[in-house]
Amino acid sequence: MRDQEPAPAGAERRLSTKEAAELLGVKPETVYAYVSRGQLGSRRVPGGRGSTFDAAEVEALARRNRRESGAGAASGGELSVRTRLTLIDRDRYYFRGVDAVELTARHTYEEVAEWLWTGRIRPGTVFTAPEASVAVARRAVDALPGHCAPADRLRVATIAAASADPLRFDLSEDTVLGIARTLIPTLVAALPPVRPGHRDEGPIAHRLWARLSGQDPDEACLRALDRALALLVDHDLAASTLAVRVAASARAHAYAAVSAGLGVLEGPLHGAAGGLAHRLLLDVLGHGDAAPVIAEELRAGRRIPGLGHRLYPGEDPRARALFALLEEVPRAAPALAAARDVVATAARHTPLHANVDLALAVLTASCGMPAAAGETIFAVARTAGWIAHVLEEYGERPLRMRPSGRYTGPEPPQPLPG
Repeated sequence: MRDQEPAPAGAERRLSTKEAAELLGVKPETVYAYVSRGQLGSRRVPGGRGSTFDAAEVEALARRNRRESGAGAASGGELSVRTRLTLIDRDRYYFRGVDAVELTARHTYEEVAEWLWTGRIRPGTVFTAPEASVAVARRAVDALPGHCAPADRLRVATIAAASADPLRFDLSEDTVLGIARTLIPTLVAALPPVRPGHRDEGPIAHRLWARLSGQDPDEACLRALDRALALLVDHDLAASTLAVRVAASARAHAYAAVSAGLGVLEGPLHGAAGGLAHRLLLDVLGHGDAAPVIAEELRAGRRIPGLGHRLYPGEDPRARALFALLEEVPRAAPALAAARDVVATAARHTPLHANVDLALAVLTASCGMPAAAGETIFAVARTAGWIAHVLEEYGERPLRMRPSGRYTGPEPPQPLPG
């Protein structure tokens, strides 16, 4: 007997427990385990029997489980978090159900951020920061040693901005959105400018350019930088995003959650990838050939940066979109050719595709930016996505990000140490 009556035309399609279990390929008990872990929502229909489940949510979970299983994930062992923000599926990714590549082709970074935060587009939106917030963040960043990494500067700027905001402990949506719209321009303004005399006004991409390159930008370059920011806004539950959600689950304020993300981003397996790809491209440009550079990387036991992505069997859609836009930037032609040479050389025996780090390296290497610029772009872009995850996590049960440890130490009780 079915747990529910057929849904009327146009209504949300819901599944019974049995149907959800069949679609997921698990026992009915496991379906309820997914619910208890926050991976699946359930609802009782008045007058009905048992629980019902959103069919689209169940199908998305089934796809995610298949993808993780195919990538070698331990069955049932990985933390999975319910989110309505980003879906990665079949070499494409979506922001709130909208194709992210198409969305970023039509809207600026700020507009894409608003879409991720609110589900609405605010045409022409420009983020501005209070002078007091910028002043305290600049003083804190200026006190750091010159060799500090971008993540160091941005994390210090975040903490400084938090100290100047008496409303930081207000976790209401309107306040967090206000923080988001001022924190991002504050972070950019706190970075030391490469081009003195630049006025901090206009879109984020224009203001960020002055912190990354001493060259005069043209419209094509600024368009490419803005597109890179928009493409990188969010990418499901990357390591830094998970850290942000853990902080938000503990009800840390938005500044503290962003600081947690920046801390993880600094790891060499996450935010530093763009810088490695940048240096690789410069080596290829210096040699005029990718072959000796690739050979040296492999000889040293290093993987080739900028190639492959565990979530995309084919080419990273973010790389594909950014490469296409960089074709319109004349100064990017040599770096684009070098990137193609890297892909072709590395793929002679094993098919590999470019990821967004290689595309970002083409942008930074061809526009007079340092190797660390890719990390800065990534961090500024992803701050918007982190805020979206903060907002989403505040709507969930507090402290749900509390996995159980599996103890593998000595069998207790052990004698007290002498």
